[in-house]
Amino acid sequence: MQRLSVNGERLWDTLMETARFGGTPGGGITRLPLSDADRQARDWFVDACAAMGCSIAIDEMGNIFARLAGRDSSLPPISFGSHLDTQLAGGKFDGTAGVLSGLEVLRTLDGAGYHPNAPLELINWTAEEGCRFPPLLGSGVFAGAYALDWAYASRDPEGVTFLQELERIGYRGPWTAGHKLGAYLELHIEQGPVLEMENKTIGVVVGARGQLWYDVVIKGTQGHAGTTPMAMRRDAMTMFTRLANETYALAWDYAPDGLATIGQVAVSPNSRNVVPGSVAFTIDLRHADKPLLHQMDEELSRRVEKLSAGSGFDVRLTKFWTVEPMQFDARCVTAVRHAAEQCGYSHMDIVTGPGHDALQVARVAPTSMIFIPCEHGVSHNEAERVSPEQMTAGANVLLDAVLELDRGQGR
Repeated sequence: MQRLSVNGERLWDTLMETARFGGTPGGGITRLPLSDADRQARDWFVDACAAMGCSIAIDEMGNIFARLAGRDSSLPPISFGSHLDTQLAGGKFDGTAGVLSGLEVLRTLDGAGYHPNAPLELINWTAEEGCRFPPLLGSGVFAGAYALDWAYASRDPEGVTFLQELERIGYRGPWTAGHKLGAYLELHIEQGPVLEMENKTIGVVVGARGQLWYDVVIKGTQGHAGTTPMAMRRDAMTMFTRLANETYALAWDYAPDGLATIGQVAVSPNSRNVVPGSVAFTIDLRHADKPLLHQMDEELSRRVEKLSAGSGFDVRLTKFWTVEPMQFDARCVTAVRHAAEQCGYSHMDIVTGPGHDALQVARVAPTSMIFIPCEHGVSHNEAERVSPEQMTAGANVLLDAVLELDRGQGR
């Protein structure tokens, strides 16, 4: 069979076309999960896949599965995809690059008259971004990491439930979430600077850093900024600064792979001339080594307890989300590496730091990822940039990796 390549110009045009759904004046996208803009992108996606003769299935979480029939319908599908939802004022490529590269793979195979051994399935996962509802929600229910009722009851900052919004946009499907996959590949921008720094075209993602998410609430005593003596204050911000310093010091103690982020801080009452009575904030810890990640978890609890003991402050540390470090499937990783080599692209092995739907799917199916560089590693930002050439390279690697996995199914 003649070697196939994607149509890079068509792929780029598709990326720019869909960027109008939730497009921002700054050149990015605001397409929050289950928003009207998300519905518009979903409608477009369903129509584009159906136009190739793909069958469309939508499950109870709104995950969309576009399937190209294979010679043997009894085989589990070779799957690939990502997500169409974005952050607030996010970029054009985070998630979308994976879905639309998958669409381009199907268009390329359809145009060549290629008949796969196994069905091929392109997936758009629901609510990957944790900016409105909990992160990785659609893939998490699919993989059994989250209970359906819990997902349905999740609320956005305005108090609206996931189920209400899913039904409002018309994407609560009839199918039960979860079915067998032969393999899953996800193309994604790196969201970091390593590939660009190393001048590599493709990242062969061999595994993922683990993640721990915490909510922290500090309660002190609210007071008047002009009359409360320093010695008599229980200013919640003073305890926050101590805990923040300890959190960052913890990451440095586990350098270079240990990471710590305090991404949200809410001060109450948040008034210029009032001593803060409480501070609520988040902590994100990450590490690629499972034992060391759990050591960081234990050490954070010890440091919080030591600082708060006898301080006069009520400090509550709540861990509510854990993603264990993982190694991706060797066969899928090898298929990605072979594809990069066959295409003649420079490449390197890499571990992902951000969370992706692939991390949830890896619980139930052989999985790997393909990274392409993004300019200066900038992501979750309107300034997110990827070149047409980088997009084409990633899609070609996805195409070749899918074909290699499919050939394996025919043996």
